[in-house]
Amino acid sequence: MAFRFEDLQVWQKAMDLGEHINQLTKGFPRDELHILSSQIKRAADSVILNIAEGSTG
Repeated sequence: MAFRFEDLQVWQKAMDLGEHINQLTKGFPRDELHILSSQIKRAADSVILNIAEGSTG
């Protein structure tokens, strides 16, 4: 059986965090909607991507 980063608990929790961040940023003020929320979403995505990348070797 091959190793799958999707099975890592830390990756699963990072995915949950990303979903939570998306819900949270929906409540941001309109003037922050595109600037701050975009930056926060990219940071959460970066965590997920770094876990996946780090598990490849």
